[in-house]
Amino acid sequence: MAKKKVQQPQNDITEFFDALAAYAAEKGIDKDVFAEKIKSAIEKSLKTSMHVEDKDSECVFVNIDFDRKIFNVSVLKEVIEVVDTLYEPEIEIVLEEARKLNPAAQVGDKIRVPIDPHEFKRIAAKNAKDLIKQGFRDIERQQLSEMWGEYENEAVSALVTKIEPKTGHATIEINHNEVLLMRADQIPGEVLHVGDIIKVYITGVSKEYKEGAKKQSLRITRTDRGLIKRLFELECPEIYDGTVEIKAVSRAAGSRSKIAVISNDPNVDAVGACIGTQKSRINAVTKELKGEKVDVVLWSEDLEEFIKQALKPAEVLRVVITNPDPKKKECKAIVPDNQLSLAIGNKGQNALLAAKLTNCKIDIKAESKVTPEDLIVTEYVPEEPAEAPAEEAPAQAEAPAEEAAATESSTEE
Repeated sequence: MAKKKVQQPQNDITEFFDALAAYAAEKGIDKDVFAEKIKSAIEKSLKTSMHVEDKDSECVFVNIDFDRKIFNVSVLKEVIEVVDTLYEPEIEIVLEEARKLNPAAQVGDKIRVPIDPHEFKRIAAKNAKDLIKQGFRDIERQQLSEMWGEYENEAVSALVTKIEPKTGHATIEINHNEVLLMRADQIPGEVLHVGDIIKVYITGVSKEYKEGAKKQSLRITRTDRGLIKRLFELECPEIYDGTVEIKAVSRAAGSRSKIAVISNDPNVDAVGACIGTQKSRINAVTKELKGEKVDVVLWSEDLEEFIKQALKPAEVLRVVITNPDPKKKECKAIVPDNQLSLAIGNKGQNALLAAKLTNCKIDIKAESKVTPEDLIVTEYVPEEPAEAPAEEAPAQAEAPAEEAAATESSTEE
């Protein structure tokens, strides 16, 4: 009867390294970084099983060499003369056994004792496995963070690979990496399907990678107003090369957006460039946004003129800046009676987007309803730099009054 062939330990090590090298290549992880993560995981696991976490940090040695396929593990043990009732085999070795490893060993010496990986305790092996997996995740997280750091505040193409039926969350693939697109970050009303190619806006990328972080600070969205700007850059060469500049964007994702543009070349029509021939450019943006309407208006340094533009498509007869304070800009926009509903928009959306675009509170009035009080302008007096209070007590006493004023202002709004 033929004897069963027993696989040699060297073959085990070779297969071990081949498997790790293949995994590292698949994930694009540097072998040296990979080896360091495995080394760290095994050291931590052994220290835990030996109950030496608080002792000598150099009591465990792990040597991993991918190129030469070397995998050695040893622990530092103290040589004792004989076994006694206080014998701790995890950190001690009797003189007789020690001299088999080092003939010159003496009682009290500390020598390295090799450990066969096959003889790891079950718990130590399990801990090492979990720690190595965590190390892999840390490396992948770091690579994602570094890769995405280049694309922060940019729009990239992504492939939808999975849709969660219950939550609506979508898994998308970017540069061979899977990322979760939360339902809240999808355009309201849009229905994604597996295989769709969509544009997503990358935001919230952590620039500093923290070892052991449970969550990576990477977030993608389709609702950010920054996506509007990037889509127009892709569709409009004049924006990409700086001839036309986007000065402001306001957005109600899934419904309507407004962008304010200006031309740096008198021969180029900023609004026309964004709209394109037969509305080709703006239609491409609207299609990517699943039908979301986009108003392109002309930006102006003159706030009154800018507000008139921002309230389009409604016609505005006059704009009165009632509070010119840069921090609390307010105005009255007077429109023909038949334009009032258009200026306000469905559920006040047109007025709200115009206010966000201009950073000014807009009160829209029908022409027939205007009163002399509507035309009163608050005199703006620039604030003078406050002098440091002589005592701390008066400053504290003024705080409640300031809070009351803020509350009153909020209530009026």
